[in-house]
Amino acid sequence: MFYYVLKYVVLGPLLRLAFRPRIEGLEHVPDDGAAIVAGNHLSFSDHFLMPAILRRRITFLAKAEYFTGPGIKGKLTAAFFHSIGQIPVDRSGRNAGQAAIREGLGVLEKGELLGIYPEGTRSHDGRLYKGKVGVAVMAIKAGVPVVPCAMVGTFEIQPPGKVVPRIRRVTIRFGKPLDFSRYAGMEDQKAAVRAVTDEIMYAVLGLSGQEYVDAYAADVKAAAAGQQDKKFPRP
Repeated sequence: MFYYVLKYVVLGPLLRLAFRPRIEGLEHVPDDGAAIVAGNHLSFSDHFLMPAILRRRITFLAKAEYFTGPGIKGKLTAAFFHSIGQIPVDRSGRNAGQAAIREGLGVLEKGELLGIYPEGTRSHDGRLYKGKVGVAVMAIKAGVPVVPCAMVGTFEIQPPGKVVPRIRRVTIRFGKPLDFSRYAGMEDQKAAVRAVTDEIMYAVLGLSGQEYVDAYAADVKAAAAGQQDKKFPRP
């Protein structure tokens, strides 16, 4: 109930008025049945802008930190994400990733839309990074299409660290659904899930026009943080 109140009464109309999103390829999102919407992740605003323009409800796999933050702000954030039906994902290891896949498959088994950011984290510099294979495992195992999506301009309105977004027009593009039925039964084969993931990321790249980096965003962030610590060691 809260999801639809936000979408149609409160947040949805406000976002449409403020950011006037250009919407391209919305007809590629199926009107019914299970499907995965896989997109780039440039901004905290992505969580709200895409669901606001979709005709159907979409459930996202959201990082667990949104549900476990300290203080009043943390509790409010957790309450918000719980109330709109988002699923917390612990990103701390392999077993956690398997749990996220199970949760995602549960959404797809109900015939619903599942939203996922294959990069696994927000881009810290606006580039598109290598996708993690969980999206491929779910697509193959559930036998559902993957709709690539590109958020364009959201990094500029709210880059990491910026709390209040700039009011500026953004674009949301959806590509043609990708069919991976030819990989049926191959969700446990590394080469297959890597190929599927790379095909999804290539489709997102074609929609977004970003520079691509063949490395995981989390690894690049960690390396950059390590270099920063060497330059400015803690006392």
